[in-house]
Amino acid sequence: MRTIPSCLRVVEMDTLMSAVAPRSPAPAKKPSEVDFRSGAALDQLSSQVSELVLLEQGEFGDQTALEVHTAKDFIFNMLGLVQKVDQRLPVANEYLLLSGGAREGVLDLNPEDLGDYAKGADFDLDFTLLVPALKLHDRNQPVTLDMRHSPPCHSWLSLRLCDSNILSRWSVCCQEENGLLTEEDEEEEGEMGKGSVPSLGSPQSLDGCYFSPSLVTDWFWGVVSEAVEELRRSPQRGIPSPDRLERNGPLTTIILQAGSSRVLYDLLPVVSFRGWPAVAQGWLTANHFWDGKITEEEAISGFYLLPCCSPLGGRPDREWRLAFSRSEVQLKKCIPYPMAQAFQAAKAVLSRILARPRTGLSLYHLRTLLFWACDRLPAAYLSSPDPDTPGRLLLGLLDDLAHCILGKNCPNYFLPQCNMLEHLTDSQALLVARKLAHVRSDPSEHLRAAVDQAQQAGQLKKELTGSTNGHGSPGHHPANGIISPSEDKLAQRLQQLVTENPGKSISVFLNPDDVTRPHFRIDDKFY
Repeated sequence: MRTIPSCLRVVEMDTLMSAVAPRSPAPAKKPSEVDFRSGAALDQLSSQVSELVLLEQGEFGDQTALEVHTAKDFIFNMLGLVQKVDQRLPVANEYLLLSGGAREGVLDLNPEDLGDYAKGADFDLDFTLLVPALKLHDRNQPVTLDMRHSPPCHSWLSLRLCDSNILSRWSVCCQEENGLLTEEDEEEEGEMGKGSVPSLGSPQSLDGCYFSPSLVTDWFWGVVSEAVEELRRSPQRGIPSPDRLERNGPLTTIILQAGSSRVLYDLLPVVSFRGWPAVAQGWLTANHFWDGKITEEEAISGFYLLPCCSPLGGRPDREWRLAFSRSEVQLKKCIPYPMAQAFQAAKAVLSRILARPRTGLSLYHLRTLLFWACDRLPAAYLSSPDPDTPGRLLLGLLDDLAHCILGKNCPNYFLPQCNMLEHLTDSQALLVARKLAHVRSDPSEHLRAAVDQAQQAGQLKKELTGSTNGHGSPGHHPANGIISPSEDKLAQRLQQLVTENPGKSISVFLNPDDVTRPHFRIDDKFY
């Protein structure tokens, strides 16, 4: 009989025991963190945030891309007609096209004046277009921002030192300031020279020829209305038709029917500058979340003056508001994706509670808190792959906003000395804080409501698309309802641009003598 070595018997016994022994349990799944205030699981909130973001982005197929392009062409052709007839807009102008309407918080405008429009009921896609009435890009052109009479982030604009052509062209929108400056004003100007771009040695030379924002917006509304009516009188096949043309404070709002899409444009006349204002130089010396991701030249490529006065007793006939929209376009590229998701979801939830009544709080305040949060918090925290991250960041934005409202304090991101909530009364702050506390106590329910609203808007768009395809108006579609090869190629190109550049804004260079060939810049890319 063969003898089995004892060491081999031990190995065989171990093998048999391991085969019949119970397997060790799989590592337990990490439980989701729970929000103390509401009891909501953060992974559930994150799932709702992702669903809402997908619905908000919508289906952007070739046909929609082509319709958006034809609507954009209509706007630029109309502005080309304005320049050709009125001859006040710069000949080779540079527009800034922002994704989202003015009510979406893309600009710092007083919310009481912006009108009421609902996605799905009134429009399918919305954009904001900054239209420079004056383009002061020549560094040799002396320009005076007169901030002696205004609170932070606001200024008067004197054209006294501009050349005679600009003065004669815009005299209809200028006002004179009567009276000489007092000695006290001269002392204030000595300090204000540090905050002007560029400053002047003699304060008395600032008097007169003030570019009036109220007169500029009146003029713009008039010339755009005339141009739109002119285009309405000669409709063409395949060209969008203006459905609504309305004025909302400084905005000229137009809704175009382009095939199956209703495209809303908020048009705003502005003053465009290259460079950076001296009053905001302190922003450049601080540490920011975008350091090392974009160059300083990209971050400070220019700024604007918006026709919007201070909500605390400002003068609408003189006061412009500084805006840094070019910089914001660049900064958006550096925001971690989970934070961008949380911001978009917060906008959708808050837009419903801020709509009525409007109490001096807008979604631009939320955008400002977004930038401050990205500066304050570690990038690894904001971009964490943890499934709980979008939900956690959403709650953080809501908490940040509640803190600002109760303290009536929200520093401007570029000009921290400007408190953007200083105008809130105690009763207004308390009303908004109560609404926000209601959202914070059950964020899941409010996210569900926002998801339902986005689904309804998408369903309305599909129904309209089906109705239009079945009973298409010849004025809204190509001849015979067939897209030509060139149009199909254009749609493919637009779809590619949209896919490669989600959420980015577009600058457009337009020659009014040849409006059929616009040149587009998506952020820093040219097409």
